[in-house]
Amino acid sequence: MLKGIDPLLAPDLLRVLAAMGHGDEICLADANFPAEAVAGSRPLLRLPGVPGPRALEAILSVLPLDSFVGKPAAVMQVVGDPDAVPPPVRDFQMVLDRAEGRAVPIESLERFAFYERARGAFAVVATGEPRAYGNIILKKGVILSP
Repeated sequence: MLKGIDPLLAPDLLRVLAAMGHGDEICLADANFPAEAVAGSRPLLRLPGVPGPRALEAILSVLPLDSFVGKPAAVMQVVGDPDAVPPPVRDFQMVLDRAEGRAVPIESLERFAFYERARGAFAVVATGEPRAYGNIILKKGVILSP
């Protein structure tokens, strides 16, 4: 255990988050997501039984979002209803806004475009999120010195 570090951030996940550079992306995937296939040779970390919004909260406690892009997060569109906002995405929005202290714009990607972008992510985190469309990609930012 470490002081001030969320207990969900196990050593392997902390190592990946620290190794990421500015502009690198990480995909948080729900329980239905083809995480193994999408990750390929990239790191795949598992948080079984952990809901997506809780995993997002833990990761955002240490990961800065990219402030140099308009939309530092991306989610998967609902198939057949691209304007729908499913419950996990509403929950992700609340977590993002709370962590950043502002409204964080989220990009919405068609299903296969989301898979393709996730294939380029630095790592994939397979959560235990049981709800459909509980997937989000985050772009890492920088911590600027004063």
